Amino acid sequence: MKKTSTRLADGRELIYYDLRDDTVRDAVDRRPLERTVTTSEIRRDPLLGDAVAIASHRQGRIYHPPADECPLCPSQGERLSEIPDSSYDVVVFENRFPSLAGDSGRCEVVCFTSDHRSSFADLTEEQAALVLDAWTDRTSELSHLSSVEQVFCFENRGAEIGVTLGHPHGQIYAYPFITPRTTLMLDRLASHRAETGENLFDTVLERERAGERVVLEGEHWVAFVPYAAHWPYEVHLYPKRRVPDLLALDEAARTEFPQVYLELLRRFDRIFGPGEPPTPYIAAWHQAPFGRTGAFGEGTGVNRDDFALHLELFTVRRTSGKLKFLAGSESGMNVFINDVPPERAAERLREVAS
Repeated sequence: MKKTSTRLADGRELIYYDLRDDTVRDAVDRRPLERTVTTSEIRRDPLLGDAVAIASHRQGRIYHPPADECPLCPSQGERLSEIPDSSYDVVVFENRFPSLAGDSGRCEVVCFTSDHRSSFADLTEEQAALVLDAWTDRTSELSHLSSVEQVFCFENRGAEIGVTLGHPHGQIYAYPFITPRTTLMLDRLASHRAETGENLFDTVLERERAGERVVLEGEHWVAFVPYAAHWPYEVHLYPKRRVPDLLALDEAARTEFPQVYLELLRRFDRIFGPGEPPTPYIAAWHQAPFGRTGAFGEGTGVNRDDFALHLELFTVRRTSGKLKFLAGSESGMNVFINDVPPERAAERLREVAS
């Protein structure tokens, strides 16, 4: 992998990740851009303790542009985009309309390929491995920012999810706090250790591998539908050797990841049968926070190495032509109701194997 860092016209950082070591990246951003004035602010809900990002400047972000005006395609002639060069393998840049900015964190965009009509599932194993390298490198770089507590790499795919740009891409959020979902995991991790002396992630993984909800299993990774899946089709992907983050994956796990993950994504596109549009999904990496705010302090019984890196992949489509909406119970009380039994979801995901 070759990494080349440059700056866009408004000063934002842009990084090329290339498969070839001899690739030269010297294109200049020729747009007359001024830095977007960001107003990101973190507020705490006094009743729930949740952090909410207030970011009014995002109202002006680009919304469903036509394909020939996509800002994530490479620049061509006089058609200038967020990527100054005329081609790229993988590119990462600071979001022009970030949810988090300054002391409130950082948001980046990850473009998986220059092919607008493609998707992550269409990547080669070599290309997918390069994306993994980019995720890992950005996690490492962002971990050195003193204001950052947790790094979240994710992909939203499909208009049904709320994606406003159709180009295959994901995002990275660097939060200045531990997210509510991770806080719940850490609380459960600590209480399980206190009650049993065991690691909760290890317990869950051992139970799932012995059950009927395993979707696929390689030498270094295992994917399963969780016992209490929230979403109609939801898969959790774990490395068999517990590690806290992407940086800690060994070479064997990194080598096998593209094979396993690409197969999972391709199965997602086959869940609902031929003729269906691509399956909308969210793919979310869960990594351990950095521990700057005392999450792994004395008395918790756990440390950073007790956390288990994993990816959660799920779709909002519950059956052909129908979506799972977060209505009263889910949105009002955070109690999910799943119409698809996890065992049946796992069975279906095994049926559509390549």
